Amino acid sequence: MLVNVSYNDREITDKINKEVGKAFNLRERFLHKGIGSPKLFITGSSIDIHNLLVLDQNINICNIELRPKGIIVRFRSLLETFALVIPYYKLNLYKGQSQEYSIFRDNSFVRIAAKTPQIHKFMSKILKIKGDQAFTYIDDLNYPQ
Repeated sequence: MLVNVSYNDREITDKINKEVGKAFNLRERFLHKGIGSPKLFITGSSIDIHNLLVLDQNINICNIELRPKGIIVRFRSLLETFALVIPYYKLNLYKGQSQEYSIFRDNSFVRIAAKTPQIHKFMSKILKIKGDQAFTYIDDLNYPQ
């Protein structure tokens, strides 16, 4: 779900919270050792995101916020802030041969450069949380052992 989050709109906030959960509280942020990524440089994107990024001449950067049930990839275009909301069950994360990661949700994707060890560490954190979320979901189904 690609949405404009520049303004406080209750409907959009509710949609985001329903899809990826409310933001972590302060205690959970300390337990995760931070929930935000460092600055990420966008090297490629799907056509819908690309059409937003080419509207200005700024460097294309984004950041990622962890949520209990997914992630939010935020980027700016002109004076607007956009968010690509991705629940963990729709998240596909690929590491390319070069130092790049691709973050997919359905037909939308963002390709980011991974030039520092902090970025690799953050992507590993995303994969770990996604795996933990999958086991929690399976436990919730109450399958007989």
